[in-house]
Amino acid sequence: MLNSMTGFGGKEREIAQLGKLSVELRSANHKFLDIVFHLPDGYLSLEDRIKKEIEARIKRGRVICAINITGQRAQKAFINQNLLKDYIAVLKNIKSRFRIENNISLGVLMHLPGVLSLAEDKIPKERIWPQLKIVLNQALDSLAKTRGKEGKALYFYLKSRAQALDNSLAVIKDKFKKVIKKKLICLKTDDERVSFLKDTDISEEIERLTFHIRNLKNKLAKGGAVGKELDFIAQEMQREANTIAAKSCDAFISGRVVGMKSQIEKIREQVQNIE
Repeated sequence: MLNSMTGFGGKEREIAQLGKLSVELRSANHKFLDIVFHLPDGYLSLEDRIKKEIEARIKRGRVICAINITGQRAQKAFINQNLLKDYIAVLKNIKSRFRIENNISLGVLMHLPGVLSLAEDKIPKERIWPQLKIVLNQALDSLAKTRGKEGKALYFYLKSRAQALDNSLAVIKDKFKKVIKKKLICLKTDDERVSFLKDTDISEEIERLTFHIRNLKNKLAKGGAVGKELDFIAQEMQREANTIAAKSCDAFISGRVVGMKSQIEKIREQVQNIE
């Protein structure tokens, strides 16, 4: 089965003492596997583990992994006692120096910057990872499904283009034999025939192009991460088609080759989407 490099997958789950954990994965075309992370504060230590899970499932493409945690997590009131002591010492000094008689109220102290704050009851990452791993793999399942669905469509499209090329090449091969036979009859000397064949014989290019088309079909049937191989094959097909067009001595063959080049270009565009 072929996989497209384009897709989306997501999953979310309620986790006790943490809130709602959601994982979203978006993938697009790329020459290699490139993973971009958008993680909550404090989760950087889990990046390597997340990366390994993704690498085990995806071989090529740019993958954006966004993890979000929402909901009510446990919070506690926190008083910065060292800072409060400093404030009280400074305020007492001011009171003594400027002979201020008013007492320092608790309300004033609690409103001073940094004295009172809310701190989240942080859960150790080792406890979070097993839950996160489950949600991540469920999101990867979803991503794989969308990539596979588009990959299936690409498979049938490329298979039909390859068969169309095969059919056109068979017509060109048959027409070339007739054209060569007719042209050679009109030439009087062996030197003229040798010179003519040197410039116009496309038998070798036809055979090479036949091989590349067959190789393309085999790779499509094999499936898996064959995008780079398909791209190389398409480049070689384009090279042979260009040579046939340059050496052709017949208008009909030239016209059919133009159509084949257009088909090959479409193949080259689509294989860029394959993992």
